[in-house]
Amino acid sequence: MIQKLSIALFFCLCTAIFSIAQPASTSAASASATDTSANTKPEKYITKHSIKIDNKLINYTATAGTLILKNDKDEPIASFGYTAYTKDGETDADKRPIVFAYNGGPGSSSLWLHMGALGPRKVAIKDLSPATPAPYKLEDNTNSILDVADIVMIDPVGTGLSHAIGKATNKDFWGVDGDISSVSNFIKQYINEFDRWNSPKYLLGESYGTMRSAGVAKFLQERLGISVNGVILVSVVLDLRQLTFAAGDDISYILYLPTYAATSLFHNKIANKPANLTAFIKEVTDFAEGEYTLALMKGDKLDAAEKDHIASKISAYTGLNKDYVLKANLRISEPQYTEELLRNEHLTVGRLDSRFTGINQRLTSEFSDYDPQSSAISPAYTATFLNYYYNELKVNKNKNYHVSAYDTEGFKWEWKHNHGLWGNGVYPPNTGVDLAEAMSKNPNLKILVLNGYYDLATPFFGTEYTMDHLGLEKNIQSNITMKYYEAGHMMYVHPESLVTFKKDVASFITNTDK
Repeated sequence: MIQKLSIALFFCLCTAIFSIAQPASTSAASASATDTSANTKPEKYITKHSIKIDNKLINYTATAGTLILKNDKDEPIASFGYTAYTKDGETDADKRPIVFAYNGGPGSSSLWLHMGALGPRKVAIKDLSPATPAPYKLEDNTNSILDVADIVMIDPVGTGLSHAIGKATNKDFWGVDGDISSVSNFIKQYINEFDRWNSPKYLLGESYGTMRSAGVAKFLQERLGISVNGVILVSVVLDLRQLTFAAGDDISYILYLPTYAATSLFHNKIANKPANLTAFIKEVTDFAEGEYTLALMKGDKLDAAEKDHIASKISAYTGLNKDYVLKANLRISEPQYTEELLRNEHLTVGRLDSRFTGINQRLTSEFSDYDPQSSAISPAYTATFLNYYYNELKVNKNKNYHVSAYDTEGFKWEWKHNHGLWGNGVYPPNTGVDLAEAMSKNPNLKILVLNGYYDLATPFFGTEYTMDHLGLEKNIQSNITMKYYEAGHMMYVHPESLVTFKKDVASFITNTDK
């Protein structure tokens, strides 16, 4: 289940003027596939560009490259890839915020947020359209946050250009704690390399990247002496238990129900269709944490009459046949739901974004076996990014950019987390305790949480549950701000949500950068 989960989470976000690449050093310019010394030397590929955001011309520098991470013995252990965008003409770095951003997976590069939401260039896709072949269109992202902050897109080890070097191996970094440590140390090194010690600093992670961010915020603060101004959590999972649908554990069924209901409403499967989405979601959420929770807690002691009553309510809220709900013992997993809802139309519902649908060729299957949203957008994102990376950013084409660590030999994730409340090896991992500790020790730390109503990868009710169970003191509970979008896991693929995403993130930064 965890292997399947990690794969699903992975997919688990004025015309530019660019010049000829300007390698920052001779070693970077001359690096080649046969030059083994390049493995232990940083690289930079620098280009100049401009963009108009809110009708204001912004000149900026793009730097694609690597930094060399070292261990406590000053030995090189990883060549760490990144793409940074810095606004030109900013003379006081103390007043210029910087955002360190990444996707999740685990095992995903940062190209999704990079080309969908944050970077100054983006892939042009049509929302809810099926996959299309090339050619694809690259366009200016007028909703980039570059007008309010510099951006560093980070590719963890095994993705992008990042890989282990020296005596280290990739698997040293492929785990909850190894990942937190390496990303934290990269951020410290970037800050030092580019003199950003006094800049307001932010973390922005999506999906598994939110689990990473919670741990990184604590690691930076306690181990490296770096306090961040804010953490932006996009489509959150801090407590992996919520997503596992584990035998004997009912929490996943409870936390997913409101998203099932929102999805069924979107696909017109609710009788007497309610007019107001948020009011309907509130009604279903109240039922989920009330009657439904109490019923599931009774387990096999639940009597037939009450079971029938609960099944009727679930059927009404989801549009699923009552007999199906009863056969499922009131417990319907996400792959069952996405396969069942539109089975009669020969369609499968999307997981990352349940507004999407795709052809179902296995009509007798109990579980969905692919994600229509991922299938729809992945070819365009991948081809457009690689074309941009090598041709506009002028990165050496001999450098193999790994979109995913899954195409790297031996990729397997270590899920143990050694900083849990109850000691080492807590499983499934929960970095909510890390976030709570970071917030308690830095009461000025602000958190922005962005949720999609149609996200079946990391459902919004699960996020609410997590935030309500951090055990925070009353005086810092208000440091958490929740925002919601009528879209899915990558809410920025929805044009209207991308506009709101930019406004929410930009406002958060400008209000917390002092």
